[in-house]
Amino acid sequence: MAKPLTDQDKRKQISVRGLAGVENVADLKTNFNRHLHFTLVKDRNVATKRDYYFALANTVRDHLVGRWIRTQQHYYEKDPKRVYYLSLEFYMGRTLQNTMVNLALENACDEATYQVRNVHTFTVGLGGIICVFVRICGCISQLGLDMEELQDIEEDAGLGNGGLGRLAACFLDSMASLGLAAYGYGIRYEFGIFNQKIVSGWQQDDWLRYGNPWEKARPEYMRPVHFYGRVEHTAEGVQWVDTQVVLALPYDTPVPGYRNNIVNTMRLWSAKAPCDFNLKDFNVGGYIQAVLDRNLAENISRVLYPNDNFFEGKELRLKQEYFVVAATLQDIIRRFKASKFVVTCGLQVAIQLNDTHPALAIPELMRILVDTEKLSWEKAWDIVVRTCAYTNHTVLPEALERWPVDLFQNLLPRHLEIIYEINRRHLERIAKLYPGDVDRMRRMSLIEEGDVKKINMAHLCIVGSHAVNGVARIHSEIIKDTVFKDFYEVDPQKFQNKTNGITPRRWLVMCNPGLAEVIAEVIGEDYIRDLDQLKRLLDFVDDDAFIRDVAKVKQENKMKFAAHLEEHYKVKINPNSMFDVQVKRIHEYKRQLLNCLHIITMYNRIKKEPNKSWTPRTVMIGGKAAPGYHTAKMIIKLITSIGDIVNNDPVVGDRLKVIFLENYRVTLAEKVIPASDLSEQISTAGTEASGTGNMKFMLNGALTIGTMDGANVEMAEEAGEENLFIFGMRVHDVEAVDKKGYDAMSYYNQIPELKQAMDQISGGYFSPTQPDLFKDLVNMLMHHDRFKVFADYEDYIKCQEKVSALYKNPKEWTKMVIHNIAGCGKFSSDRTISEYAREIWGMEPSLEKIAAPDDPR
Repeated sequence: MAKPLTDQDKRKQISVRGLAGVENVADLKTNFNRHLHFTLVKDRNVATKRDYYFALANTVRDHLVGRWIRTQQHYYEKDPKRVYYLSLEFYMGRTLQNTMVNLALENACDEATYQVRNVHTFTVGLGGIICVFVRICGCISQLGLDMEELQDIEEDAGLGNGGLGRLAACFLDSMASLGLAAYGYGIRYEFGIFNQKIVSGWQQDDWLRYGNPWEKARPEYMRPVHFYGRVEHTAEGVQWVDTQVVLALPYDTPVPGYRNNIVNTMRLWSAKAPCDFNLKDFNVGGYIQAVLDRNLAENISRVLYPNDNFFEGKELRLKQEYFVVAATLQDIIRRFKASKFVVTCGLQVAIQLNDTHPALAIPELMRILVDTEKLSWEKAWDIVVRTCAYTNHTVLPEALERWPVDLFQNLLPRHLEIIYEINRRHLERIAKLYPGDVDRMRRMSLIEEGDVKKINMAHLCIVGSHAVNGVARIHSEIIKDTVFKDFYEVDPQKFQNKTNGITPRRWLVMCNPGLAEVIAEVIGEDYIRDLDQLKRLLDFVDDDAFIRDVAKVKQENKMKFAAHLEEHYKVKINPNSMFDVQVKRIHEYKRQLLNCLHIITMYNRIKKEPNKSWTPRTVMIGGKAAPGYHTAKMIIKLITSIGDIVNNDPVVGDRLKVIFLENYRVTLAEKVIPASDLSEQISTAGTEASGTGNMKFMLNGALTIGTMDGANVEMAEEAGEENLFIFGMRVHDVEAVDKKGYDAMSYYNQIPELKQAMDQISGGYFSPTQPDLFKDLVNMLMHHDRFKVFADYEDYIKCQEKVSALYKNPKEWTKMVIHNIAGCGKFSSDRTISEYAREIWGMEPSLEKIAAPDDPR
């Protein structure tokens, strides 16, 4: 039997349901069955668990739709300034549970599924009214309905590679929660981030297979996008003619704010061929060519490029970038023109370019304003600059986009002309400011000369935007001091910092309800809207009861994740061991190799002194390697090979285990992050722009071992550097090593444990059947390591010794955890978006709710 509810509990649940417009649980049960029968055309005799998931998703979506329509009506009535967030990636993850949290539907939905199958439930309330996370237990009825099972059926919306796309997803959540009239624009990739399958230690190279209940196609807003052709200059103006046309079909996904009745829109474009098969071609045997032509057009939105830290100049990628920009700008202007003249565009429209991928918005908007709207160049340029703003996400030279001029000439000839004119006027200005400084003009040109003439897209973004921001304070200083120093000297007012953030709705309330509730019990529930309130936890850092509660939640999360590993990975781990976790894209600069060297060092120490009291560790590393990135794939193979030896050594036992987390994605992050004790953030100082995984671990009660890189610097400031495990070179140290010349061999010869580990890798200890398997990795580390792994090895090992020592004192460890959670307020994406709104977009966030829609039923 379900636990009886007190009157107070009933009032709280009524409050929760009132927010969602649900009068009683019977409504949800009725709608659930209605969708099962009339939407899915199934009955309980033939329905699968996937059918039940779709029935529940459609039931929840019903409660979004009224708010979605009402929000757009509200924007039309109030006519606020609108912001358009352009990104080639939106790594949304799953939608069902996040929607239920933001709409306060989870309790009612769970009770409805309970009533359908009549099983025992119990609820855990987060301060009673924030939300109710429900764990259904007891026997499973004949329908087999279970909330967690239903949620697990949903495919991740894998529309991004990693941090860039996940940041965009967090920003959409915050923009809706802060009441901003905001839209996310991107591509509806048919095949998103690939599913990673590890076979014998090697990575083997669609989320829409069963459909997506959250999206709505909008064919009435289909837009033509032009490619190729030629440019005609006549007395009447400029025309781009003889083009090939691809149609952009929009799919809208609702983005609900947190308990404010606001539902914004993410609009993703899908490429469609412009016409049906030509029957004449079919009749004369041209059917195959007709199919091929259609596929060529629709390939644009077929596949997400899997590289987020490497730039590859491919025509298809450039097509994708222009496709999303061209369709989006047509949509923006269509919406804008409904009530205004285009000349006021810069006052009422803000366009944020998420990295350089949407940089073509600048010449495309110029083309529209000059060629179509017939504005003067000067007036059009003023509108473009006031409208556009650019976020830089990397300082790695290989990640900066540079497109060959010849490719532009063929694919986008009019845009090449516009870029050349932008560059001519830009260089005229530089020449006036710095007469005779030819080298400066060369450095600042949008066009890079060389064997292959290229367009520097970052330079285009800077010149064509009124604001340029980095994503952590140290990163923003680096781009002003080095990467874009010349541009900063010319226009210092353009450059800003906007330290990244994460949404606490998904990354605490949803993924770690136990910790969210423990926090709410001592400081109340308002911290979910105002994460700065976590500072009040410092009042409880010495409170024994609170310390026990925080530690208990962590242990419960660890036991749950250990069970998950046993079920899905067929590996049994010690839940009392330290969970030492590094999950992120596999890349040399993120230095999974440094982690590997520490694992080998721990292994060798245990083998040398097996009777010593070692702190048990389970080291988990997860992440995907871009399919064409050989070194990253070798790193994965090394991790799994080390695990094969360590995990099967009886001398080591369960004191050290090494797990590679296959197919790391948002959903797996939501499971492993709450269970983690130690967060590895060990990139070379000056290489990570910000990171957001570091913030997620911190908020969920993991301690950070890391370098002073990216947002780690600000995390140390907020929590106190003494409450993080900081090691290694600082940015100025790295610069000094570069000037002197990095000599990896000197470290190898001077540090015995490092030499031993490297000799084991190179000698085949971890690959006995292929002794030279890792020769490329060894050669890179010894002779070509840009990221200086050996230089930080010794300090890293010493810092890890401090970690192990503190872990033996659970109370002191947990007190440090509380300091970290209390310092997380700055790292809410609500704070980040508020800064974007006020300091870049000229908009004012609001926590006010809009009027709830009438229930159409």
